[in-house]
This record gives sequence, C-alpha cells and structure tokens, in this order.
Amino acid sequence: MAGILTLHELIVFGVLLLALALFVTGRWRYDVVALLALLVVTMTGLVSGADAFSGFGHPAVVTVAAVLVVSRGLQNSGLIDVIARLIGRIGGQPMLQMATLVLLVAVFSSFMNNVGALALLMPVAIQISHKSDIPVSRILMPLAFASLLGGMTTLIGTPPNIIIATFRAENGAEPFAMFDFFPVGAVLMVVGVLFMVLVGWRLIPQRSGASAHEQMFAIEDYLTEVQAPKGSKLVGRRIREINGLADAEVVVLGIVRGKQRLPAPSPYEPIFADDVLIVRADSEDLETLIDTAGLKLVGSKDLAESDLKSDDVALLEVVVTANSPIEGRSARDLNLRRRFRINLLAVARQGARLRARLGHVRLRIGDVLLIQGVSDTLAEALATLGLLPLAGRDLRLGQPRRIALAVSIFGAALMTTVIGLLPVQVSFVAAALAMVMVGLLTLREAYESIDWPIIMLLGGMIPVGYALETTGAAARIADGLLLIAGQAPPAVTVVIVLVGVMFLSDVVNNAAAALLMAPIAVSLAQGMGVSADPLLMAVAVGASCAFLTPIGHQSNTLVMGPGGYRFGDYWRLGLPLEVLIVVIGAPLILWFWPLS
Repeated sequence: MAGILTLHELIVFGVLLLALALFVTGRWRYDVVALLALLVVTMTGLVSGADAFSGFGHPAVVTVAAVLVVSRGLQNSGLIDVIARLIGRIGGQPMLQMATLVLLVAVFSSFMNNVGALALLMPVAIQISHKSDIPVSRILMPLAFASLLGGMTTLIGTPPNIIIATFRAENGAEPFAMFDFFPVGAVLMVVGVLFMVLVGWRLIPQRSGASAHEQMFAIEDYLTEVQAPKGSKLVGRRIREINGLADAEVVVLGIVRGKQRLPAPSPYEPIFADDVLIVRADSEDLETLIDTAGLKLVGSKDLAESDLKSDDVALLEVVVTANSPIEGRSARDLNLRRRFRINLLAVARQGARLRARLGHVRLRIGDVLLIQGVSDTLAEALATLGLLPLAGRDLRLGQPRRIALAVSIFGAALMTTVIGLLPVQVSFVAAALAMVMVGLLTLREAYESIDWPIIMLLGGMIPVGYALETTGAAARIADGLLLIAGQAPPAVTVVIVLVGVMFLSDVVNNAAAALLMAPIAVSLAQGMGVSADPLLMAVAVGASCAFLTPIGHQSNTLVMGPGGYRFGDYWRLGLPLEVLIVVIGAPLILWFWPLS
C-alpha cells in the first residue's frame, strides 16, 4: 500500500482529520459533526446516495436504541431503586457503602445504559457523603469510572461493544455473542473496582462539590430582604410587574407578610404595604429596584432555607445531565418561572458558585443548580428539563408485580439472544415494545429515553467507516502501524491498538472511536496474517476506558459539577487505572482470543 495517496484516500483522511478536530474542540456537538462528515463523503462520491443513510438501519443503531428503552423500563419498575435503597442499611461503614455503590454501578452498567446506572445511584452516593463526612469528590469519580468498567462486560453494556460485534459479522465471521466480552471485561471490572476502592480514591484531590452545600449555596450570600413601605410604587401591583417597573432582573422567592410566610409566590400575587420580599438580584439590579420602587433594604441575616420552602414548595439541588435541552441556554431564554414554575436561585460550576447574572449564564452539562419549585409539578419539570436531583430524591417504591414483569421481559430478551433464537436487535426491540404494551413505560418515555445524539452519531459515522475501509485508507493506516511495530511480536500490536483507542476515546465519543478503529484493526490483522478477534477486542476494551478527561464520556461530565472536579483531576485516578488495564487486559485478550 506504499506510494502516493489516491484522491479518495485524501478525501477520507481530510474528512477524518476535520471530524476529529471538531470532536476535540467541541465547536459543534458530535452528532452534527457526524452528519457533516457523512454529507461530505456522500457528495464526493465515496458513499452512494442510496447508501448514505443506511447506517440508521444498521443493527448496532437499532440495538442501542432498544437497549436504552429497555433500561428505562427497568428503571420505571423500581427494581434498581429498591436495590439502591438497601445500601442505606449498611450503616456505620462508609467505606463498605462506597465499595457497594461502586460495584453496583458496574453491575447495573453491564445490562443498562452507563449514564442511567450512574444517575440512579449518584444521589445515594451524595447522601452517604453527607452522613459520613466523606468528601463527595472521593466517591463520584470512582462511581463514574465504574459505570464505564461495567459496560465492557456484555454485548449490550455499551455501544462500542455492539459496534464491534456487528463489525465482526460484516467481515465474514459470526457476531460476538452476548457474553463473549465477559471473560476479559469481568476480570478488568473487578480489578478496576478493587483498585479504586482500596487505593485509587486516595489519588483524587479533595474538592468542595455538592456536599459542601453550606459553603457553595449559603442563602445569605445571594438573597436579600426588601420591604415595600406605604407609598412604594410596588404596593398594589403584582409580582409579575416588578421587572417591568424597575427594568431589572429580580426574582421574588418569598414574601413575609406579618407572621405569614409565602415561599415561591404566584406571579399574580399582589404586594401589600409593609410586605417583606425575599429576592435574588445582583447588586446593580437590587439598587435599581430599591431606587425606582421606593423600597427599604432590611437585610438578610436571619434568612434560612425554611423561608424558601414549605409542604408545597421544594428547594432542591439538581445537576444538568448530558443531552439536557437546557444545555447552552440561559434561564432567561428558558423562562423557567412562567413555563415550569421554577425559580433559579444559584448556579455552581466545578464546586464554585457563579457570581454572574444568572439570567445570562449559559448552562453546561455538570452544572449544579439550586432551584425552588412547586412540589406537585417539580418531578415532571425536572424530567422535561433533563435535570437530576442530587439529594432528597424520593426513591421509587417498586411494586413486586411491576418488578417481576420487567425482569421477566428483560430476561426473555437476554435468553433468546444467548441461545441464538433471535439476533440481539430483534430480541431487544421486542422487549422494548413489550414494556410499552404492558405499561412499564409510556410511548413518550420510550422516545425520550433514546439518546438521539448517539443515534445520529452512529448513523452518520457508520458509512464514513465503510468509506475508510473501501477506499483502502484503513489498510494504509494499518501499514503505517505495522511499520512502527517493526520486528516486534504481533502481541505488541494489540497493546498499540488498545492504548491508541484509549487515548482516542478520551477526546472523542467512545462510539466514534470504535467506529473509526474497527476497520483499521481488521486491516492490521490481515496485514499480519492473524485473527482479527484480539484486535477487535482491544478496540472494544480501549473504547470503554475514557478515564483521563471529563469530556471522554458523559458519565465523567455528569459528575464534574457535583464533585467539584477540575479538568486535570481525572488523570490522577484515570492514568494509573488505564495503565493497570493495559498491563492486565492485553494478556487477557490474547489468552481468551489468541492471534492464531
């Protein structure tokens, strides 16, 4: 394959380099980048128009969507919440509680979405941190990493495994079965969990995350009490008229009227003489309001959380999850008060409260928000906005019938796949449909549970991967890697692939890393005259080891705000963990999947 690059190879390499650059910089989200790459290879003739969108019907894409729906059905049944609740009974032993949490996340991630498993147990971990006085930063990163380790143990544990399995089938062999990943993945999961619980947590810097509520969200630091005396322009007006009158950004969180306290008053609540308003506003807006409306500043020394909540009004810390519709938008854009009856009190990023005007802050994944809302509508609003409660979450009480029904449907899908009665994409689509039909989840919940950006990424990048293979570009990269490996044993190439995919998945989505490296792994195997299985397994394992950065996987991003982590904190635990996985994982791969 030596010589001058062909025009088609140049186009493919150009598209890949541009896509990787955009993935890393984050200028556009990865699904937009994938579609852009797909359009370029289609318009340049590398992929025919008829095949341009064939990726969206690919078994890997269908399987990923179905598994996400089934995961939501299991979650709705209350099974996992009931199991999580039992952890609280391990009293007085915080280290044992932490170890149990980390192991449970890993086990749950073997059979459901990684981020979903993490989201279910993260509030439990934060509550344990509060009670045991353990820095939450010492718990959340191991929890996130455990969700990645658990995903590598089964076919449905993570999208890269599904991609690798179907890629093997497209190259003339049987697809990897449900538990073909288990021998290597389970050992690495156990080793990784033991390392993090016994040693690794000590490597994580102590940060003030969500557990430092008193410091991060001290009420008196950002709320003020102002009184509307007789003669004030606000007397007789309604709360909704305040901002228009003063041309200021002010949120009224409560009213003290004599001995009566009204938390989260309605926008239509009238203001009477001598009412004391509990407001959130920056100093400039507060001064404008006082001067314009003729108010009296009465201070905030006696303010407490009890002034802002009641039986009908809740005060809650939440985190912005991956693919939340509020990501990149401001509170002013969202109009939270009018649409969802939610007041945004404060925003914390990486453990520190933001001092900027909240109405203009563009929210990011992992931001911790302190919100006030009406209890009756809060749960639905949080689900719509993609916000995860960090503490005080009422666990779903599982009903034995619903749990048994969910487990039976999931078990049937698993069994029909294992014995080869149905391919995985068919069995899990059937399971998803069955869960909708028996009422474990609604159609709306089914569609909402699908991670559409991942679906778009897979559907867009699969044809790009084909172009990489059919143009000979994958073979050319493989030749370059073989040249680098030189006279070293073929086993060294497995290590090179494993390490290369690890670093790639730290900066791009792990599914994209698997899609790009799978054809290169097959070309490498053909060049060496060995089986492609160990190299494909190395790609699968490496794609699940995005431990060095918060952007490598959504689980890492999700814990960044609540844990108060900085970008550079991840490699402190992630680097030794990746070294351990390479040292143990490469021999394991070669033992269970020999080159010959």
